[in-house]
Amino acid sequence: MTQPHINKRNALVHSDDKLSILLIDDNEARASALILALEHSRYQISHLLSSGASLLKKVDELKPDIVVIDIESPDRDILDSLHTLSNFNPKPIVMFSEQEDSDTIRRSVKSGVSAYVCGNADPKRVRAILDAALARFEEYQNVKQALAETKYELEAKKTIDSAKRMLIESRDMSENEAFHAMRKMAMDTGQKLEDVAKTLISMLKTIK
Repeated sequence: MTQPHINKRNALVHSDDKLSILLIDDNEARASALILALEHSRYQISHLLSSGASLLKKVDELKPDIVVIDIESPDRDILDSLHTLSNFNPKPIVMFSEQEDSDTIRRSVKSGVSAYVCGNADPKRVRAILDAALARFEEYQNVKQALAETKYELEAKKTIDSAKRMLIESRDMSENEAFHAMRKMAMDTGQKLEDVAKTLISMLKTIK
C-alpha cells in the first residue's frame, strides 16, 4: 500500500510569483487580446499553441501553472487529454468555448476543467475567471488529498486488524498482546505498523 502523495505546491491561489499560462488558441488576434489583458497582473501567457498540438506532451515539457483553452467546441481528443492530465498531472484548466449545451459543459468539467466559460474571453473578466479557477482547483485538490489519506488510513487499519486476528488465532494471544507485539516489532525494525502487519500476514499464511 503506497501512502498518498501530498502536493507541496497547491497554494497557487496565494502565490505572489508570476503564474505561467499555456494558452491553446488558433486565433492569433484573440490570443493577443488576452495577452494584453493580462499585462501587469500575476498571470503571464508564456506559451501559445494551436489546438492541434499534443496537449499532454506540451504540458509535460513546458510545465505551466495554468492551462487556458479558447476553442469553438472541445472535441473528444481534447477531453480525453484533459482527463488524463487531471489524473496524472493536474493543473488548473480554464476553457472558453462557444458550446453552451449542458452535456458539453458536464463532460468538460468531468474531464478536469476548473472553469468553463461560454463565449469569448472578455478581457475585463479574464483575471477574475482565472482567480476563480485557481480557487476551485485548489479546493478540489485539497478534498481529493483528504479522501486519499482517509482511504489509506482505512486500508492500513484493515491490514493491521487482519494481522492482529491472525496473531490471536495462531499464537493464542489476547488482542492487547497481539497489538503490543506488533508495535514492538515496528519500533525494533523502524517500520510502520501497517508494514509490519503486511509482513506478519505473509509469514503466518506461509506457516498455515
